[in-house]
Amino acid sequence: MLRVGILAAGGGTNLQAIIDAVESGKITDVELSFVLSNKPGVRALERARAHGIKDIVVDMKSFADREDFNQKLSETIDAENPDLIVLAGMMIMMPAELVRKYHNRIINVHPALIPAFCGKGFYGLKPHEAVLKNGVKVTGATVHFVDEVYDHGAIIMQKAVYVQNGDTPEVLQHRVMEEAEWQILPRTIDLIAHGRVTVKDGIAIVEE
Repeated sequence: MLRVGILAAGGGTNLQAIIDAVESGKITDVELSFVLSNKPGVRALERARAHGIKDIVVDMKSFADREDFNQKLSETIDAENPDLIVLAGMMIMMPAELVRKYHNRIINVHPALIPAFCGKGFYGLKPHEAVLKNGVKVTGATVHFVDEVYDHGAIIMQKAVYVQNGDTPEVLQHRVMEEAEWQILPRTIDLIAHGRVTVKDGIAIVEE
């Protein structure tokens, strides 16, 4: 049984997709052990409680500096002892010590086809705004392992989404979530739970 901890800081739509996949049997051999947020009162925490999942807050604003927050975040995650950490809307750089300790055990979903429209500053609506500004015809989402660089770790899974005439960033954002993020993030967790994702020479190898 793979113990999964999910880090979220907003509405928790990706979290809900994971919960739904577990409850419907699309994800098996997985225990959703906790949901952690760096912001109190967010919808993601409500979703966790509604499904009997432990909710944890490490409020970034309550710490004097980022180093103290990073230490508390790392200590809190270590205490929960997850097998896999899933970043599902917590848009902060993970502490380097944590990334090293959980090497190839932290995954993130990004709303674009990495290496396009990714890196520092590309969060929320910004990737979708950039896609539309540049006239891109195909965008999508990427699930990747987390390393010490924004949106840089080994790519596990991607799914393309077509841009349509008249799209706004908000409309495109929702389509990317519905057609890509909510599909490939749960699928990746299930594959990892069954030992079907490995990394060799910095490249993720997936056995579908």
